[in-house]
Amino acid sequence: MSEAVSEARGAPSLLQTVALTAAAMVAFAANSLLCRLALQHQGIDPASFGSIRLVSGALTLALVVRLRARPPSPARVDWLAAAMLFGYVAFFSFAYLSLPAGTGALILFGAVQLTMLGAGLGSGERFGPLAWLGFVLAAGGLVYLVLPGVAAPPLLGAVLMAIAGVAWGVYSLRGRGVADPLAATARNFLRAVPLALALSLVFVARAHADVTGIALAVASGAVTSGLGYVIWYAALARLSAMQAATVQLSVPLLAAIGGVLLLSEAITPRLAAASVAILGGIAIVLSQKSRNARR
Repeated sequence: MSEAVSEARGAPSLLQTVALTAAAMVAFAANSLLCRLALQHQGIDPASFGSIRLVSGALTLALVVRLRARPPSPARVDWLAAAMLFGYVAFFSFAYLSLPAGTGALILFGAVQLTMLGAGLGSGERFGPLAWLGFVLAAGGLVYLVLPGVAAPPLLGAVLMAIAGVAWGVYSLRGRGVADPLAATARNFLRAVPLALALSLVFVARAHADVTGIALAVASGAVTSGLGYVIWYAALARLSAMQAATVQLSVPLLAAIGGVLLLSEAITPRLAAASVAILGGIAIVLSQKSRNARR
């Protein structure tokens, strides 16, 4: 009887974990779709999009942290993390002037993961032969995706998105071991706002925004970024590190599917092959790291 009760209680918890994780992945993929949609139709300029995204995200996260039962934990001021968050948002926004949503998300994800794996190697982490194979496969897939050719994405956009990925990778590394990641994220969003506004001043001559562009930027900041992180941190409390890392492999695929359905983008053979190499390579590295951690 007690076992049946335990199973009944465990089922909703599992369903909640799946629902939270799926919602967070959809939110992260939607960031690419919202930004590309806004810029594709010239509803807003990239600097203004990034500023509105950060401002609305900062307001949303500040409200959530204020309303939750748990008071925010004290934390040191980390301006480097804020600068990396700003760099990610800024380069991400300008990259989507030319990149399709799915291609941009794949370059971003590949650059993030390679940055974090490279940092692990630099700190003395050891890779076995299979992990090295996965690392080389992922790096090779990223290089193949941006190599010059008829099906290659615009080089400037690809470089900008790769820089955004490196910035996000460094930001993620800075957040490791933070006692209260949600409060830290809220603070970093707030500190990144002045940097974004300064960038908007630099590009003020090119500034423009219609109602749709502003709405998409607010949705990206408040919903898919702000609330997306709230949902993700709730899911992370129920996931192992391996599960959390693996499930993020779905984000570029979701963005690519969304690009096809909502933006009429095409999945080219080059994008498909690069996706298999990048995501497959990273999956190999993650599986080997998980196996070594259990030994």
